Amino acid sequence: MYWIIFIVFMVLSLIVSKVLNARIDKYSKIPLNSGLTGKEVAEKMLRDNGITDVRVTCVQGRLTDHYNPQDKTVNLSQGVYTSNSIAAAAVAAHECGHAVQHATAYRWLTMRSNMVPMVQFGANWSQWILLAGMIILSFVPLIGKWLLIVGVALFALTTLFSLITLPVEYNASARAVAWLDNTGITSGQETDKAKDALKWAARTYLVAALSSLATLLYYLMIILGNRR
Repeated sequence: MYWIIFIVFMVLSLIVSKVLNARIDKYSKIPLNSGLTGKEVAEKMLRDNGITDVRVTCVQGRLTDHYNPQDKTVNLSQGVYTSNSIAAAAVAAHECGHAVQHATAYRWLTMRSNMVPMVQFGANWSQWILLAGMIILSFVPLIGKWLLIVGVALFALTTLFSLITLPVEYNASARAVAWLDNTGITSGQETDKAKDALKWAARTYLVAALSSLATLLYYLMIILGNRR
């Protein structure tokens, strides 16, 4: 069953990733009528929301764009930072959406940020403890069972984190699209294309969350199936 879950979600992830890359490539070739670059879009969105303590920087890589709440930077990949395309505007505004969430203490972002230390610990140890539990289960059922319980509890933290990430990402995209449209940076079909790109980006997080949830349920079935 584990391999079925793994293969199904691996295929889904590949499909979503392929579509996302195709959308980004397509919309990266369509310039904005406003002519603003990703850097300019990000700086304007921050200003419009009264945020003056966040810097916009350029980072290496493709689709490496992210907001860092620790040093308050909106980090845009080079293809977004210097481009005046629809895709660049959508990505830049999305990352600034996270900065707005941070500035307004958006509750889901606050929850996710508070969970980071625990999730890092769980991610580092859960798989090893689960593996040990499944091996020991056949020889010393009681010890194996408790190892599985501990491993599942740690893995559940990563699942919860991925689920909490969903409203954070969807909300940032909604803020981005609304701002782009309201300010006239995008209009009509431009706004629709920006929304489409961000929709597929959000689906990568959705597939990851569902995959984590399905794996968690699988581990729970193992524990419930080995109750004494």
